[in-house]
Amino acid sequence: MKNENQKPGKFTGPAEVRIVRNLPGPIERVWQYLTDPEKRARWFAGGSTEPKVGGKMELFFQHKNIAPGETPPESHKHIQDPGVKMPCTVLRWEPPHVLSYTFDDESDVTFELSVQGKDVQLVLTHRARGTDIPFLSGYASGWHVHLDILIALLEGAALPPFWSTHARLKAEYEKLHGTEMLNRCATRQPDSHEK
Repeated sequence: MKNENQKPGKFTGPAEVRIVRNLPGPIERVWQYLTDPEKRARWFAGGSTEPKVGGKMELFFQHKNIAPGETPPESHKHIQDPGVKMPCTVLRWEPPHVLSYTFDDESDVTFELSVQGKDVQLVLTHRARGTDIPFLSGYASGWHVHLDILIALLEGAALPPFWSTHARLKAEYEKLHGTEMLNRCATRQPDSHEK
């Protein structure tokens, strides 16, 4: 399970990244870490959630809680402390299998959970639109390290460093995103009007 959980996410299109992780179950416990504000704050962001489609949700990012003693990059100091709030809207609420909500200005994120024996497979899909597309590599690296923290919490292991891991992964995801987009362009079939 550990090696599978280190694989990078895949860019499934120019504006979408998908990350698959295997977590220790049961599924209800993983669902709680996605939806309970106190549990979610331990690996990602706190904040309230109206548990229904169309419900209001607020993510409160205060990374001093998940990265205590770490020094963030200058551009992210406000996320470390005092923190930032992000209003969201619940798009799908299907306990304990699917949670989806708007994210940032022009994105949405979907968590899909399925039982795999004693484990739970989590599939995270982040879709960017418009002005969020240039930030997709940053979102991918952020999700990757946040999920590393979630796995450590669920396994009772030491938490990985956040900011240094995020910086390393962002460079890797930028390269991966560029390579995957170049490969897509190289293998793309011409549209009917281009023939």
